[in-house]
Amino acid sequence: MQTTSVRIDTATHDEIKRLALALGTTVGNTVTLAVRSLAQEQMGQQLNAPLTGDEIAWLDAELG
Repeated sequence: MQTTSVRIDTATHDEIKRLALALGTTVGNTVTLAVRSLAQEQMGQQLNAPLTGDEIAWLDAELG
C-alpha cells in the first residue's frame, strides 16, 4: 500500500490518536473512517436536496 504524509497541527493529531485508541484501531484507519464518514454525510446532504426542474421533469416523463 502506498502512503503519503499530511501536515496537521498537534492538537488535531492528538485528537486523532485519542479517537484511534477509543476505537481500538490505528491513526491511519481512524483518518480513513473519518474521511468515509464525511463523504457519506456529503452524499446524504446531496440526496436530501430539493429536486431540480430537470429532475422533476425526468421523473414525470411518460414511458411510452
